[in-house]
Amino acid sequence: METILKVKNLWKSYGKINALKGIDFEVREGEIFALIGPNGAGKTTTLRIVATLLSPDKGTVELMGYNVRKDSDKIREMISYLPEEAGAYKNLTGIDYLKFMANFYARDDKEAEEFIKRGEEIADLGERLKDKVGTYSKGMVRKLLLARALMIKPTLAILDEPTSGLDVINSLEVREIIKSFVKEGVSVLLSSHNMLEIEFLSDRVSIIDNGRILETGTPQELKSKYSSRNLEEVFRRIVAQ
Repeated sequence: METILKVKNLWKSYGKINALKGIDFEVREGEIFALIGPNGAGKTTTLRIVATLLSPDKGTVELMGYNVRKDSDKIREMISYLPEEAGAYKNLTGIDYLKFMANFYARDDKEAEEFIKRGEEIADLGERLKDKVGTYSKGMVRKLLLARALMIKPTLAILDEPTSGLDVINSLEVREIIKSFVKEGVSVLLSSHNMLEIEFLSDRVSIIDNGRILETGTPQELKSKYSSRNLEEVFRRIVAQ
């Protein structure tokens, strides 16, 4: 598979705190690549740099050959970013929110309609799309936001804790949505504290701690290497070393 995202020797500091200390990883076409680690490990900083929201101090990030520093506008056309604490406009209806966001990305009215139709299918909220977002449950809002992120079929979807705060049923639905879109060619850079979710979704995983990547491999490779039954045990063994 073609490599679409290349991260090389990435450094980022906040004052005297080194959030990232020279990390390297790649994301391939049509794969789900997960960054996992404890709080403060550097996951969200990495996602924000890839999403062009932060500038790295050193190192390079390239998406399809475009550089995050020099070609940020072009990269923004190819990505979508769903932060952990993202929200939607509460006074808009769900369908109006999708229409509003579609117009940011669509090149013409026909493409906007395609995005909106796809967003309706992803959100799967039926008649509730006619209601204001302020009346939605957390699960409904998260599915609407995921629809916004995926309806444009980005080259790379960057998802930070996509099922944060959701119940089991909503979490399963969100995971299945992500899986189905990868089959259509969308690549995903994912971060989550939910090891079950990571094991279910991810093709490959990097474990990051204290700004450094400690291991990278498929879930099965990591479980075999560390003689562990699941990724939770792998994570505990690596981070506790």
